[in-house]
Amino acid sequence: MPNTPLNETDYAILRILQTNAKATVKEISQAVHLSSTPVHERIKRLENEGIITQYATLLNPAKVNRGLMVICYVSLQKHDKTAGSKFIEQIMQMPEVLECYSISGEFDFMLKIATENMETYYNFHVNKLSQTDNIAQVQSVFVMGVVKQTHQLV
Repeated sequence: MPNTPLNETDYAILRILQTNAKATVKEISQAVHLSSTPVHERIKRLENEGIITQYATLLNPAKVNRGLMVICYVSLQKHDKTAGSKFIEQIMQMPEVLECYSISGEFDFMLKIATENMETYYNFHVNKLSQTDNIAQVQSVFVMGVVKQTHQLV
């Protein structure tokens, strides 16, 4: 079933939910000037069509002992489907890796990693990441400060 085109009310609902996933249907309906039933139906449609994929709670990394953010660029030795799939399976098992992107250019993957400090990152790098099969090169870039960070798409 194809997705229903989004209109301004749908976008308004999405903006509200991106800002506050705990917003109630009543709060959203007041903000978009619709009654609760059509707002609830729109939210369900947005979920069913895969537009809303997840609700999440964002944490302050420093307050949960994950204050060191590292971007790692990874090149693989072999580039066949099996080798790439095995690397991805291994990365998926590492809780330090928050995000993994398959990228073009000099490197094959970009990882966003959060650890407590430089020592825990070093241990992760030496004992986990470097032990992953098929890695040719890893380049680590340490985040000095966050200028902009958002999850809002619309």
